[in-house]
Amino acid sequence: MSVVWTDTVKEIAGIKLHVSRGGSGPTVLVLHHDIGTVDRLPFYDALATKFDVVIPHHPGWGKSERPQWMRSPRDIAAIYAWLLADLDVSNVSLVGLGFGGWIAAEMASQAPRAFAKLMLVGAMGIKPAEGEYIADQAIVSYIAYPKSGFHDEAAFTAIYGDVTTDQLEAWDIAREMVFRTAWKPYMYSQTLPHLLGGVRAPALVVWGDDDKIVPISAGQAYARALPGASMTTVPECGHFAEMEKPDAVAKLAIDFLSRT
Repeated sequence: MSVVWTDTVKEIAGIKLHVSRGGSGPTVLVLHHDIGTVDRLPFYDALATKFDVVIPHHPGWGKSERPQWMRSPRDIAAIYAWLLADLDVSNVSLVGLGFGGWIAAEMASQAPRAFAKLMLVGAMGIKPAEGEYIADQAIVSYIAYPKSGFHDEAAFTAIYGDVTTDQLEAWDIAREMVFRTAWKPYMYSQTLPHLLGGVRAPALVVWGDDDKIVPISAGQAYARALPGASMTTVPECGHFAEMEKPDAVAKLAIDFLSRT
């Protein structure tokens, strides 16, 4: 089945927000990584065979304008709550990928009964165990950081091919936005873990077993903080799990999101 994607621009919080949408069924909001997102991924297409999939470019990333005032993932979460209100959808499920997982967790914590399901894949937002750290992208090159998120470099090449100057520039801008919104402390919230206990949505935490960017202890912390959450790992897989193992992660997502 071929999925038709439609791109629109929404005026929210004084900026133009780029939104891709495809498929039909219950609505799923997919929130992308800190490195941005390519336009089409097999994972997105797989979800859209079962669901109405909404994929915004984070404000300041990709094709979305930058709000000069924005300073935290919680600000982005508020923008997406506004987006869902404008789209007039309800009982939405959240799928958060990496940095997008942090945003999804913030959304769920702020509206505990608003969402049907919460799926976090390699999510930032929680401090790892003592002595472990989320990888600091400030000290590596623009291309080394995305590559480090794959267990197998061939999977990186399959997505990005010969990396273009435009892609390097997009990663540069993405990195700047990370520093603007998630610098101190770097890539985690000191308050979020205390707020997750109110979340009523069933939660699934997914981690690549070779995630070199966010230690698996952060995923375990999410699983402990979210009531009744379950956690699973994807073998031979890095941080960008939905890109490296799209079939496995899509199956996990579809099974979880379809469960009644």
